[in-house]
Amino acid sequence: MARALKPPKLKKIPVKLPAKLPSRPRLPDPNEPDTFEEMTLLEHMEELRDRIVKSVIAIGVAFVAGIFLAGPLLKRLQIEANAIEGFDVVSPTDPITLYFKIALYIAIGIALPVLMWQLVGFLVPGLTKKEKRLLYLSMPFVVLLFLLGVAYAFFFAAPRALMFLSGFMSDLFEWTPEGSSVITFFLTLMLGLGLAFQLPVVMFILAKLGVASPRKMRDFRKYAVLILLILSAIITPSTDPFNMAIVFFPLFLLYEAGILVARIFARQPVERPAAS
Repeated sequence: MARALKPPKLKKIPVKLPAKLPSRPRLPDPNEPDTFEEMTLLEHMEELRDRIVKSVIAIGVAFVAGIFLAGPLLKRLQIEANAIEGFDVVSPTDPITLYFKIALYIAIGIALPVLMWQLVGFLVPGLTKKEKRLLYLSMPFVVLLFLLGVAYAFFFAAPRALMFLSGFMSDLFEWTPEGSSVITFFLTLMLGLGLAFQLPVVMFILAKLGVASPRKMRDFRKYAVLILLILSAIITPSTDPFNMAIVFFPLFLLYEAGILVARIFARQPVERPAAS
């Protein structure tokens, strides 16, 4: 009988484990000493170029999704603008131009987190540990408030404004809105309110950095009302009091919310180290 073959013995290969496993990314410790990354002007320009390229790539990828979402959004705009028979166009290229314009703005909205991350990454090297932590903690609220401002403009402010404008002296004027004007109206309100809704975050950061205390913000309220009225007039495409009120009242409430947030969460301002 043939002898059974024995399986070959496997050699044990020693595996060296790293002495210390890589730690998960964490927020900067405010108690650690501040270290600044010194870069030359050329290095700053190269980093800016790289971050712009990454932002453009993110918008380009999101533009594919924007092409598919532009059609349903245009139909929704038609309903909100009370344009039953569709939008009027002046140039033969207006339909395709407006379609891809909507797709581009959708792409920018989808790529907004990437754009904000690239902006923060460019600004962070010149900040202290405490300021970096403050910036990182503020980022989710910046994105959330921007989306809330855009949603408020799209679902409430712009439709109510167009409803008021379409019914104004309807016995003398025929309401046949032009496509580019309606889209510009919506985009102006959405972008303006998205940026204006950052007011509580800005007030919190100013209080945390010691630029303005909550008490000074309360004393500044009468001047803030005037500034918010001017800001509402800039954001609102029309100059009528009704549309200005739609923009002004939420901004005033956000100012009061900013005072409350600064009073609760920004009691101790961040101190920068003294320059040698």
